[in-house]
Amino acid sequence: MKTLRADCENCFGLCCVALPFAASADFAVSKDAGKPCTNLRTDFGCGIHTRLRDSGYSGCTVYDCFGAGQQVSQVTYGGTSWREAPDTARQMFEVFPVVRQLHELLWYVTQALTLDPARELHGKLRRRREHIEELTRLAPGALLKLDVGAEREQVNVLLLRVSELVRAGTGRKKKDRRGADLMGARLRNADLRGASLRGAYLIAADLTGADLRLADLIGADLRDADLSGADLTGCIFLTQPQLNAARGDAATRLPEGSTRPAHWS
Repeated sequence: MKTLRADCENCFGLCCVALPFAASADFAVSKDAGKPCTNLRTDFGCGIHTRLRDSGYSGCTVYDCFGAGQQVSQVTYGGTSWREAPDTARQMFEVFPVVRQLHELLWYVTQALTLDPARELHGKLRRRREHIEELTRLAPGALLKLDVGAEREQVNVLLLRVSELVRAGTGRKKKDRRGADLMGARLRNADLRGASLRGAYLIAADLTGADLRLADLIGADLRDADLSGADLTGCIFLTQPQLNAARGDAATRLPEGSTRPAHWS
């Protein structure tokens, strides 16, 4: 199966060039799309990788291409970089975000396939994954013509049903906080088992000790949210970038397959 984790050693530094960023709490300076970051080395490595947060680039630490970088570099463009073939640079930088979106969809579908309560949907999920994997192998021109929004909608229909099946396992009335504005909310020790927090704004929310077991966290904005002591066991669709953007500690219980961010206390 396709690797859905970034392999920077096999990427042409695409996220460091293709994507723009603005001077803010997340980035020390501004950079236009298509312009290489000043910290990008000639070998496509990051010159300040081990001290990104201390250097004012915390935004880089919460980004994940889900493996799209190496896919575009080594498969779509056959291992020939934008430095070796400058005429491909603009197109490559436009293709990268498209493939990144497809890889993110693959990540969600792949996680859904690990959820036993949704086994009745596994056949449809496998077919959808095979279809998206085929799309990632298209030529650059075809990738740029893709209606990624339509692909996302078809996946979303399946993921919504998966979410319902998984969260039904709590055996209790499920809280629907989908898209809720919970910025800075005081949710210390809150019982959010099986809640739908899809797309919720939890920026700087206090979730200390909160029970988030079996909660749906797809698209939830967890920037600077305090997850210290929270129980995220079995929560679904929580990505590593979401965790990296939050705060937590050694007592935070993570879902299987997640990595405790190095900057957590």
